[in-house]
Amino acid sequence: MSDRLYDQLADALNRLPNGFPRTRSGIEIQLLKKIFSSEEAAIASQLHMDPEPVEIIAERIGEKPEEVKTLLKVMVKRGLVWFRKANGKPCYRLAPFMVGIYEDHLNDMDHEFAHLFEEYMTEGGAQGIMQPFPALHRVVPARGSVKTEYILPYDDIKVMLDKAISFGVRDCVCRRQKALHGDPPCDFPVKMCLNFTTFQRPETKNTVSREKALQLLDQAEEVGLVHTVSNVIEGVYYVCNCCGCCCGILRGITEWGIKESVAYANYSARINKDSCTNCGGCVDRCQVKAINDDDGQTIVIEDRCIGCGLCVTGCPSDAVILIKRHDAAIIHPPEDFTAWEKMRLKNRRMVP
Repeated sequence: MSDRLYDQLADALNRLPNGFPRTRSGIEIQLLKKIFSSEEAAIASQLHMDPEPVEIIAERIGEKPEEVKTLLKVMVKRGLVWFRKANGKPCYRLAPFMVGIYEDHLNDMDHEFAHLFEEYMTEGGAQGIMQPFPALHRVVPARGSVKTEYILPYDDIKVMLDKAISFGVRDCVCRRQKALHGDPPCDFPVKMCLNFTTFQRPETKNTVSREKALQLLDQAEEVGLVHTVSNVIEGVYYVCNCCGCCCGILRGITEWGIKESVAYANYSARINKDSCTNCGGCVDRCQVKAINDDDGQTIVIEDRCIGCGLCVTGCPSDAVILIKRHDAAIIHPPEDFTAWEKMRLKNRRMVP
């Protein structure tokens, strides 16, 4: 397979708002070869972020529309291409690597894929994908960890689920990738990624009821997992339940030195020294090591606190609270994915 073709594909992915930076070693080419056939790469490398009709795509690549349409449909099922209708016509665009292609290849994850992905992220992929503003994901606080009068409308995770009518749960791609990479075992449950829609989907083996979905959130909070969602106000359709040892987003903070690899919730933890027994429970529950034992005193490192609220829900002496950050420090998410993409491109200096 020609590397030139995959070079073009890598560049096309990097032109998307999410990014797909190149590395010195070129490990990303091996990763793309693992995911895309040469035929798929030839088409994908010619796609953009704007959905286009088949006829325009076929003309660009010099192929027959029917043949291109057939392959595009397969690529949609494989998560390589996104589909939508515009003016009654089926249109297609290139899916981003993260969040998109990588997550949709959960069932294709194997030892080789896990190692290629790990090398790519370590060699600069993580920095290039997670460093730009706005972040891919944002933190949503655990239910009940923020006073009702403080909580912002887009931070109420139960409201998100109340709008949905169809729910599903699947394995965490990050925990599967880390396990296949051969890292120390993660103690957290694997089947913890919740997805939902405002329309009825056909039932599958991963379909769950609304009650089960809410129970899953309870379980995530009980064991100490961080809720993260798409970094938008409208159009949230999944909740990841993340650990600091496996989650690619949180590893940006814990391993790769990317302080804002996730958008922090607009709250931060405060510990009442008079009530705190220094039991260490909040230290253990914090997935980003923002709470430490300082010579027998439990303290919060404020600029590292992501506002997840796990310290609040897990404190046996009710010594921890989340408070809303100062108005000047509050950052509201983009309104929707279109606004997010425009802002991302601008901050990556890819548009005026």
